[in-house]
Amino acid sequence: MHKSLFLCLSTVALYACVYAALPPPCDSEIFCTGPILHQVQTAKLFDDDKYFVDMKLRETPDVVLSAFRNLSNESPNNTVPPAKLQEFLSNYFEKPGTEFESWTPPDWHTEPKFLGGIADQQLRNWAAQIHNLWKSLGRKIRTGVKDHPELYSQIYTPHPVVVPGGRFRELYYWDSYWVINGLLLSEMTDTAHGMIQNFLYLVNRYGFIPNGGRIYYERRSQPPFLTLMVDSYYRATMDKEFLRGALPTLEQEYRFWMQNRSVAVTLNGAQHVLNRYHVQVGSPRPESYTDDLELAEGLTEDRKEQLWMELKAGAESGWDFTSRWYVDRDGQNNGTLGDTRTSQILPTDLNALLCLTEKTLASFHRILGDGDSAAQYDQAAARRLEAIESLLWDAERGAWFDFNLVTHSKHFEFYPSNLAPVWAQCYSGPQMGEKAVQYLKSSGALQFPNGVPTSLRESGQQWDYPNAWPPLQHMFIEGLSKLPSEDAKQLAFDLAQRWIKTNWLAYMKYEAMFEKYDVNGDGKPGGGGEYEVQLGFGWTNGVALQLLDQYGATLTSGGSRVLSGLLLPLVISATVMLQ
Repeated sequence: MHKSLFLCLSTVALYACVYAALPPPCDSEIFCTGPILHQVQTAKLFDDDKYFVDMKLRETPDVVLSAFRNLSNESPNNTVPPAKLQEFLSNYFEKPGTEFESWTPPDWHTEPKFLGGIADQQLRNWAAQIHNLWKSLGRKIRTGVKDHPELYSQIYTPHPVVVPGGRFRELYYWDSYWVINGLLLSEMTDTAHGMIQNFLYLVNRYGFIPNGGRIYYERRSQPPFLTLMVDSYYRATMDKEFLRGALPTLEQEYRFWMQNRSVAVTLNGAQHVLNRYHVQVGSPRPESYTDDLELAEGLTEDRKEQLWMELKAGAESGWDFTSRWYVDRDGQNNGTLGDTRTSQILPTDLNALLCLTEKTLASFHRILGDGDSAAQYDQAAARRLEAIESLLWDAERGAWFDFNLVTHSKHFEFYPSNLAPVWAQCYSGPQMGEKAVQYLKSSGALQFPNGVPTSLRESGQQWDYPNAWPPLQHMFIEGLSKLPSEDAKQLAFDLAQRWIKTNWLAYMKYEAMFEKYDVNGDGKPGGGGEYEVQLGFGWTNGVALQLLDQYGATLTSGGSRVLSGLLLPLVISATVMLQ
């Protein structure tokens, strides 16, 4: 094991790691900062700010920048009129998507074995259609991106990918965990292997994995699922040499999180180290530029920069955005989007994930015969478990709660993340898991027919009520299914049935899988936030296939009576119906 990792695994020495060097920010004066970005985005030439920063340059950056300077100098107050901006873009940019070539995964085939375990014929047919979607979501980056990276915001990766879909036209980090698990069920082992190799490549290039495959994501990550991706692949293939080759890179990523995303907290005389999301870039997100500018209107420059850092940290969490990250001026979990203070919160789910990562890295070292390194990770997981139970566990309520670094207190709102340690199996006694089941039953979160909402607070943000998200449903169900009680296992099945019904009904209505769903409407896509609900959809497909595989013998489609009105020929495409 790298000796600096030993240093970061030591609680006492962790302060020495916190201030380790960060990767440099994106330095593109077109896609990340500068007058072109500002003028194009504030002119609102496109419905989605992401459209512009995904365009390809027709000329080198210096030529484009020079042309824009000349155009600005000819314009009143150096502000280019919208019509001339459009002409400039037509001359010097190509539309998004030209960075990819068409690609169908060569390991896709029509009859993966898991389909045979789905008893309900309608669900089996639907699962085959979901399996078919992998072909439409496959992307291969053109060699031109590697040869001329200065013309693109796309980050080159050597292997093809399966993308989420819609506006998310490149790879995304935590989405890919559920995509890869779905691909492995579909027996697309080579495609899954290539995706993992891309992530290993990114760690070796950046020291961590960016939020997604664009240069404007280069200073923020997402929930670190790479070690679990490798674990899924290893369980499917038992490829020990692959594991041996990947392990040093997994440790490098873990080191990044311990060096740059950790905080030491003293409580009752004991020091505990846990992790948080934290991005030190005080400028608007290029892909949501006008949203960030407008939200910061009227603030001082210092407060603008702080808000933009916190919004980036919220994006790093994957929960962008949610009332979960609100901390008002009194330090309470209240307010609006402008009160986002993600870095001031120790998230339960991030720390549960890192606990599972530490246990998994220990198991990898044991598999490869390195007992000493395994013991080091076991000790790190034990220290984290102690910290989680000291800072996040509430015995009276029977769940784990985010910790507020401003008030040194917990946030007691309901979020599915409150049960993340059950999913990670990161708790010290069986009674804690059963207490969590009782907490869930009394929380009010189970009253909805179409899944567990992301919160019980209707803020208008997409990671709040009434939206339900596939990864959170799966973590919930997987965690409950691992508990020993029949009560918990039955609840896991009931939630799986609700979620499959929701996905199935939406597919029957729209012939599409969505990134999120509304817990109140049968087959109703979710909404809210900064953009329209997206079709595709990578992690939705992966979660549905995993649940259909796990519970396929007993899940039902709802029967012909429920669906009879939905099986009429579809004459309007999903895209049109969603406009």
